[in-house]
Amino acid sequence: MDPFDSSDSLGGPSKAAATNTEVPVPWSRFSAWLECVCVVTFDLELGQAIELVYPHDVKLTEKEKTSICYLSFPDSYSGCLGDTQFSFRLRQSVGRSSSWFGQEDSYNKDAPVTLQKEHAHFHGYVYFRQVKDASVKRGYFQKSLVVVSRLPFGNLFHSLLKVIAPEYFEKHEPCLETVCNEIDQWPTPIPGQTLNLPVMGVVMQVRIPTKIETPGGSPVKQPQTENLLPAPTVLPSVHELDLFKCFQSVLIHVQMLWELMLLGEPVVVMAPSPTVSSETVLALVSTIAPLRYCGDYRPYFTIHDSEFKEYTTRTQAPPNVILGVTNPFFIKTFQCWPHIIRLGDLKMSGDLPKQVKVKKLAKLKTLDTKTGIYTAYKTFLHKDKALIKRLLKGIQKKRPSEVQSAILRRHLLEQTQSFILPLERYLQSLMPPQRSMSPWKTPPQIRSFSQDEFMKTLEQAGPQQILKGDWTGLYRRFFRSPNFDGWYRLRHREMTQKVECLHLEAICAADLLTWTKDKSEVEIVDLILKLREKLTRARKHQLPVKDELLERLEQSIQTIISSLPEDLQTLLHRQ
Repeated sequence: MDPFDSSDSLGGPSKAAATNTEVPVPWSRFSAWLECVCVVTFDLELGQAIELVYPHDVKLTEKEKTSICYLSFPDSYSGCLGDTQFSFRLRQSVGRSSSWFGQEDSYNKDAPVTLQKEHAHFHGYVYFRQVKDASVKRGYFQKSLVVVSRLPFGNLFHSLLKVIAPEYFEKHEPCLETVCNEIDQWPTPIPGQTLNLPVMGVVMQVRIPTKIETPGGSPVKQPQTENLLPAPTVLPSVHELDLFKCFQSVLIHVQMLWELMLLGEPVVVMAPSPTVSSETVLALVSTIAPLRYCGDYRPYFTIHDSEFKEYTTRTQAPPNVILGVTNPFFIKTFQCWPHIIRLGDLKMSGDLPKQVKVKKLAKLKTLDTKTGIYTAYKTFLHKDKALIKRLLKGIQKKRPSEVQSAILRRHLLEQTQSFILPLERYLQSLMPPQRSMSPWKTPPQIRSFSQDEFMKTLEQAGPQQILKGDWTGLYRRFFRSPNFDGWYRLRHREMTQKVECLHLEAICAADLLTWTKDKSEVEIVDLILKLREKLTRARKHQLPVKDELLERLEQSIQTIISSLPEDLQTLLHRQ
């Protein structure tokens, strides 16, 4: 690696400077949170149709509009009367221009990987209303208010919809325009800060965690600097679901579900409603936090989806994706998939939720197939019977659901961290030692990851044995998963940046002027150009180096230039 060559592995170009202007760009604050708000209605001639998109100048492609239309309505099998909330995730069209790249670098740099803005997908958060209405030909009023965003803030945006949707269904577009203008006054989403978000007389108070916080730890309380009226509604999390509620009927299989997510296995969740479908898929994805789930996942998926053919073909193995569906038609379509979770309405066995059973895939045949986890998968690790016992006892003691969720989330977090820790230790051993960093040489290479070498390290420094089982087999399978690939790419990019930082520090600590004394003008100009390039790249890629270090390097460059003949100085100052 040439120390002065630009490297793609450091990430894409930052355009943060473009937004750092004094005049606010119209809808810039709005677009830091949302892409747009859509209203989807049922048209007798067209079926589902977008009635309104706000702001009006937001450009959605026809393919994106069609997807939003179909994903914003429960299918006819769900029988959702009244108000229903759920979410979806859709692939954005290739080549579309994006409105948020200016803020992306600073936000994603500080946010945990699981909460970063998406490059290639939109999240949709839906508030659907279906009520009897004699004035409509079909006899029912059917409409969805949809918030589209690149941020995976399910809890925040569903809370927002609970405030604005009922009002919108009464007052229509003027109300929506007011709401969007209010959102355009919100502070920018900054990880680590307590943010007050006013809308329609309500103030929602949220805090986005930072990537350096211990996951699951208590957030640092920030002092209240103003007496807000009305008093804010504090949301404990922008994204976390009620994990316990989502997993009530599969508690005894949590270990299996965690492994399936860790390994990025193809999974279909068949649920009685889009709400259960979307919440279950999002809960599954969250089980491996702080690891990012790197496969595709669709909290709600329909036969009209543009990826339907791609995901249901039988000519190749099922892709690494989790699909949430409600249409019984999918039972036949997905018979070749290796893992199918069939959920129904929650049933009780005495005072405990009835647990679904693991069943053979061959039994998945009819449209009225019973609830169960249809798979031939055998877990590498044993169940944590103490955890299951504690949760079931909590139900009998009527322990609050949020406490049960906290117990379950803490267990999954510790298990994931225990699994990742040996990998992190091994990665550190691949870094070149700091003493090998010379300002006069190309930085030493990061050693290549060797699976066999890593396996040998497990004998001395394996995972903390939270659970017994075949950890080695689990690692070998993990190495073939998209989650390992995504994790390793991210960590390698961070390590490359660390090497760049160490090399910059070595250059700044060196006496560059003395080095130039016996060098030719060509060599000195070459050094200046390379140092400038290194400086530019450090700023462009926002390398984690102190500003004073970069200022010192800038000063060194100027000192070297001033030691050159005047004609060369003039030439270099022009560049």
